[in-house]
Amino acid sequence: MKYRRSINESEEISEINVSPLIDMVFILLIFFIVTTVFVEETGVEVDKPQAASAVSLEKNSILLAVTGKGQVVYGGREIGISGVRPLVKRMTQAEDMPVIVQGDETANYGIVLQVVDEAKLGGANSVSLASERSGT
Repeated sequence: MKYRRSINESEEISEINVSPLIDMVFILLIFFIVTTVFVEETGVEVDKPQAASAVSLEKNSILLAVTGKGQVVYGGREIGISGVRPLVKRMTQAEDMPVIVQGDETANYGIVLQVVDEAKLGGANSVSLASERSGT
C-alpha cells in the first residue's frame, strides 16, 4: 500500500520574499555612494622630494601644485599665484579645509613660499607641504 502525503491547509509551503531585502541593499548602496569622500587631484604630475618625517594628510583638502616651470595648478588648470588667495577664501568659507602644496623637486622655492603665503592670507588655518615618503 502506497502512502501519499497530502498537504493540509495548516501545512503550506512557505517561501521567503526577498523583494524587501533587495530594496534594502539598494538603499545601503546609495547611502554609501553619497557619503563617500572623493580625493581631488591637482591635475599635473609633480616629482615631490622625499622626507623621512612624512605623514598622511586628510583627504578633504585643497591640493595645489607648483610645477618645475613655476606654474601653480589647481584641479588640472593653471591658476597662478594671484589665483591662490581667492580660491582658498572661497573653498574655506563652507568648511575649514587644510591646504596642501605639492612642490616639484625642481620648483623655485620662492614661488612655493609665495603660494604658502597666499594660502594663509586667503584664510587657511593649516598649510602643509606634500612630500614623498622615504622608502615607499
